[in-house]
Amino acid sequence: MAINNRVKLTSDLVLEDKLVAINRVTKVTKGGRTFTFAAIVVVGNGNGIIGWGLGKAGEVTTAIEKGTEAAKKNLVKVPVYKGTIPHEQVAKFGGAEVLLRPASAGTGVKAGGAMRAVLESVGVKDVLAKSKGSSNPHNLVKATLAALNEMRSPMMVAKNRGITLERVFKG
Repeated sequence: MAINNRVKLTSDLVLEDKLVAINRVTKVTKGGRTFTFAAIVVVGNGNGIIGWGLGKAGEVTTAIEKGTEAAKKNLVKVPVYKGTIPHEQVAKFGGAEVLLRPASAGTGVKAGGAMRAVLESVGVKDVLAKSKGSSNPHNLVKATLAALNEMRSPMMVAKNRGITLERVFKG
């Protein structure tokens, strides 16, 4: 089931960027070694909107700027319910597999590395997350976003089932 959560960038949307990983790439040519940089950047407003981007350039700062611009073109809306995620979710991308679980208030973001950057940018305050398989930051970011993209808010579930919100939590 594909859910279209795309968000259009407006002038009143304030996005904060986080650098997830930077990778130095070497190309060996006849004249010697050429170094370039690849930066993975996550942008979010801390209130359910998130995007990721990859920037590649000869300098680190330029790569980060390119990654930020790419992330702003790639925004999605994610349901954040009472500072946590609405339900448990598992997702895979490449060799990376992630497990996200809702947590009670005060738990904090129990996640590592690339997953932590994504979850903090989206505005999740309490979550239990586990990374299984590959620890490649590229695939971890994509797997975490895939899991967040499949989240359904309690209001959406109630609307789809044609029942009240109280009944969703009851049974």
